[in-house]
Amino acid sequence: MTVELAIHNNDGATVQVADAVFGVDYRPGLVHQVVTAYLAGARAGTKAQKGRSDVSGGGSKPYRQKGTGRARAGTTRSPLWRTGGVTFAARPRDYSQKVNRKMYRGALRSIASELARSGRLLLVPELTLAQPKTKALVARLSELGISDALILIAERDENLALAARNLTGIDVMLATQVDPVSLIAFDHVVLTEGALRQLEDRLS
Repeated sequence: MTVELAIHNNDGATVQVADAVFGVDYRPGLVHQVVTAYLAGARAGTKAQKGRSDVSGGGSKPYRQKGTGRARAGTTRSPLWRTGGVTFAARPRDYSQKVNRKMYRGALRSIASELARSGRLLLVPELTLAQPKTKALVARLSELGISDALILIAERDENLALAARNLTGIDVMLATQVDPVSLIAFDHVVLTEGALRQLEDRLS
């Protein structure tokens, strides 16, 4: 099986890509598991509340057991009392889920292949700007016919990053750092040829 991607605005030229990266079947179950694990790993998990053993005070019975007409009470730190502890106090926890490296790369390959099949993957020879101007980037994206895209580049481009940071629906990322959530969050993914080869090396 030979997979080829068309190079946009390059007289119909195509480039052959790795079948193992852009020619695999889409596996929705694997993609869902990896995306869920990635989002779970981003959760801080630092929420904390004080239970009855954590709040100050207490230690003595507030009033005698019988004869007061009130419900019996053993401590003022009870969750029923004002300034008492929380009934089911939240504790710091780790939300991360274990995902093997093979599964993670398999999900990225599955997403990349589906993007290529659905025509949402655009390959350009290069994408650079002479100045960090948002207007220039918008004009370049208009030539590609897109307004919502993830731009993958091989090396950090300060002009491109500054031009894109104020645009809604546009993000710039290194191909070596792309994650499954970013790949599925945009309508299109724009790849430079250098980023394409980096992505192949990473996922092969």
